[in-house]
Amino acid sequence: MRRFDYSFIKRLRIGTGTITLMNKMELSRFKTDERKGVNKDIFSALESVARIQSVKGSNAIEGIIITDERLEKIVNGSSAPLSHDEEEIAGYRDVLDMINKDHGKYDINENNILNMHRMMLSHTRTGGGTYKERNNQIISEDAEGVRNLVFAPVSCEETPGSMEQLILAYIDARDDSGIDPVLLIPCFILDFLCIHPFIDGNGRVSRLLSLLMMYKDGIDVGRYISFESQINKHKKNYYEALRRSSKDWHTGDNDYIPFIENFIFTLYTCYKELDMRFNVVGDKKVNKSNRIEAAVMNSFGPISKRDIKELLPDISITTIEAKLSELLKSGKIKKIGSYVDAEYIRNK
Repeated sequence: MRRFDYSFIKRLRIGTGTITLMNKMELSRFKTDERKGVNKDIFSALESVARIQSVKGSNAIEGIIITDERLEKIVNGSSAPLSHDEEEIAGYRDVLDMINKDHGKYDINENNILNMHRMMLSHTRTGGGTYKERNNQIISEDAEGVRNLVFAPVSCEETPGSMEQLILAYIDARDDSGIDPVLLIPCFILDFLCIHPFIDGNGRVSRLLSLLMMYKDGIDVGRYISFESQINKHKKNYYEALRRSSKDWHTGDNDYIPFIENFIFTLYTCYKELDMRFNVVGDKKVNKSNRIEAAVMNSFGPISKRDIKELLPDISITTIEAKLSELLKSGKIKKIGSYVDAEYIRNK
């Protein structure tokens, strides 16, 4: 059985670029804590947007995609799920809401992990809440349809013991003041994914566990900016880091650093996005028209009406459309694409 011991984190040599990102994250974390005290309405609006994006992003990584209209109805509880994909969406919503509301009540242990899996699949006929009873394999398929074995997880017979040892190692490391939680969390998640304790839902449970562990360590940026959406945006890099860090995992000779660096990069992009959104949303001295203009003019790439609405949740879509029309007529911006999926970008 694979042995788990996170004391090696104390000896890790992290690259200077990653250390720089960690320092910037800490500064943003401090700024966020200050802002929350006096801008509760803004953070409440951001939380509502992130909730929908998290459910959408985490399921999209697994190929579970429904229309935005149906997504919002399922997430907001105004409609019951009508398909298997919608059942998967509803289950993720339930666990995410539980973590957002009561993360302080839930420790990292086997019962809670099994309960998260059970709740996540509670709307489906397959159900959940038990470890795999048959061996699973992670297989990829190339453009020509040729399948390749990517990784062989822990056997079903060894899964209960591996999960027990994994969690005990995490508890030891969590209580060690010399181990940084920002480094510990991705190591735990990598090992969880390599064990692959469930037949289905391992990736989604891993992202929910990431949020829970971050929240418990006071890292709550994922409540306001979807951590899962950031992974989905850079999915290729995420899977490459996972591939590199899982190599030689069974013998204990794997390199955790690629997965750690990807985790830190993803977390940094959340803080960076929060800073950008807050600067646009949070300046009450600037009127709505100017805030819409700032959202488009400061965007790094094309931005849609839906993107602007998510960025400025307190502004109606009608007001956004009127301002975009004004900016188009003035020549400050140009439109890309058709009416349905149109995006806007500043003219150089």
